[in-house]
Amino acid sequence: MIILGMMIGDRYEILDKIGTGGMSDVYKAKDHKLNRFVAVKVLKQEFSENTNFVSKFRVEAQAVAGLVHPNIVGVYDVGEEDGINYIVMELVEGITLKKYIEKKSRLSIKEAISIAIQVSMGIEAAHNNHIIHRDIKPQNIMISRDGKVKVMDFGIAKAATSNTITSNVMGSVHYTSPEQARGGFSDEKSDIYSLGCTLFEMVTGHVPFDGETTVAIAIKHIQDEMPSPREYVPEIPICVEKIIYKCTQKSPDRRYQKMSELILDLKKSLVTPDEDFVTMVDVDSAAATRTVTDEELASIKERTGALAVEDIHMRLNEDAAKAKPKKPHFILSDDEEEDYEEDETDESYDDDEEYEDDSYEDEEYEGDEDEYDDDDIDPKMERVTTILAIVAAVIIGVIALVLVANAIGIFKGGSSDSAEESQKTVEVVNVVGFNIDAAKSTLEELYLSVDVQYEESDEVPENIVIRQSIPEGEMVEEHSLVILTVSSGVSGIEVPNVVGYEETQADTTLSALGFKVSKQTEYSDTVDEGYVISQTPEALEKIASGSTVVLTISAGPAEKNVTVPDLRGMTESEAKAKLTASNLKVGTVTEDYSDSVTKGNVLSQSYSPGTEIGENSSVNFVVSLGKKDSTYNYSASISAWFDRDNYPDHSVRRKEGVYHQFFPLYDQ
Repeated sequence: MIILGMMIGDRYEILDKIGTGGMSDVYKAKDHKLNRFVAVKVLKQEFSENTNFVSKFRVEAQAVAGLVHPNIVGVYDVGEEDGINYIVMELVEGITLKKYIEKKSRLSIKEAISIAIQVSMGIEAAHNNHIIHRDIKPQNIMISRDGKVKVMDFGIAKAATSNTITSNVMGSVHYTSPEQARGGFSDEKSDIYSLGCTLFEMVTGHVPFDGETTVAIAIKHIQDEMPSPREYVPEIPICVEKIIYKCTQKSPDRRYQKMSELILDLKKSLVTPDEDFVTMVDVDSAAATRTVTDEELASIKERTGALAVEDIHMRLNEDAAKAKPKKPHFILSDDEEEDYEEDETDESYDDDEEYEDDSYEDEEYEGDEDEYDDDDIDPKMERVTTILAIVAAVIIGVIALVLVANAIGIFKGGSSDSAEESQKTVEVVNVVGFNIDAAKSTLEELYLSVDVQYEESDEVPENIVIRQSIPEGEMVEEHSLVILTVSSGVSGIEVPNVVGYEETQADTTLSALGFKVSKQTEYSDTVDEGYVISQTPEALEKIASGSTVVLTISAGPAEKNVTVPDLRGMTESEAKAKLTASNLKVGTVTEDYSDSVTKGNVLSQSYSPGTEIGENSSVNFVVSLGKKDSTYNYSASISAWFDRDNYPDHSVRRKEGVYHQFFPLYDQ
């Protein structure tokens, strides 16, 4: 029994249950040896008790572990401990395609085709390693958070089918091929059928066949014709409909024979969705004899350089037709003899069809005189044939010389002109938003060269095309270079832990790694002023170089407001004690005279009493010097009566300019 927190294989710590299925439960675990998260798939008890099943399961899982492809969920390990059989796989953070379809009801054509291409590439890689999935369905296809599509459960599918597990255990029968439903042989084309059913569900939101029981559904796969996806979504392109039809043919011989053929048509449907290019296979007519049309014959001759001697070949064929060969040396029955004689008189022998093949003439009749009746050969005709053969050889030799001359550049001037004339142009399609593999394949199908440049992006998922150098719709020559800028995602520069660092030290540490630093302050009762309280992003998180790290710097304990006391009338010492008791500081103390305030007492203060100010703020106040002492100066003139008789010498006084206040009448 699996318990959260237990260790499996002395290295895998079970962390959480992330899924369950008909045959197994899936857990998120941590691989302590490699320090990474993995998915551990544990077989349910009823299958672990089947030793034959477990043996085949382990062998197949080990084979699948050799598959390394971006569209296949990797298998890291397989093992058994205390009756618990498990597989250790790559952990894909995302959802299954089934849930994705349910979430969106149905997918757009472009999105469905893009997913189908990635699934096909993964299955193709498995087929190339002789591994068949046998259980392709949306539940076994994962879509990661970065848009990558991965196929999983190869090992379980092979083990299950080899042990005749019922469809109820295997999961949904909605995607099984007719040969699997009959219990017959299944191969790569069975996976193609299942993928066709999956594509049907992606574009319509419905499974192709449904019923009350699995048996009823299986019978429909065997007997009923595949419904048209246009019944659900009329705007589905004709080529997509035909791709689904060709994948889901009842006879495996009528389906795509290889995944590469399906991938090619899927890519074409992205480029030319309105074109009907899918070729349906008719097994009955495929083996029938076909008549080469004039256009096909001309194309063959053009490719082989035989157009220059067309007339000579025609004359040789006409001459050879007159010289009837004997019947080949093999024994025929009476019916076959009659058919053969009828064939000899058929008009098709007069055409190029029978004698155009030079190998037939050389191998069957050249140099073998016993094969002809000497009486049937015309000597004149033989000479004409010989001359014509010599002329043909000369012309062929001239053509060969011209080809060699062109190859070594003798006719370089003329050939360059013709090359320019024959240079084809193509219309560039839009691949922005495509996965890089699908984008490259799409452009290479147009004979365009592709160069890839990666760019970090926190908005576009990894391996998705951000932009292209040549815009959609532009006509360019074949083999032109298209530069695709692809997202590398948010890559790996770990943010260091600078919490508790002094502000300058934290700034220096982050700047040295190429990060930008933004700061904000916050009061803290526990972190000293000037030190880092917290950081965003957090430590060990990976972000792009040049990203901004926000630091929260401590401003010390938060300030508290206090009420300013009334200091007026207090002595200086009383005022200072009062400020200290109120968690305020004594500011500047000055002195001034006052007629109303006693000397030594507070006359005024810088903050009015009752005002709310910050704790530990400084308060200034003025101390009275008491009344100020005043000094007055008085100047005045005194007038007095002057007695001439007593002061006879007044002339002298006048002369000296003395005017005494007691002599106001001196001059009277």
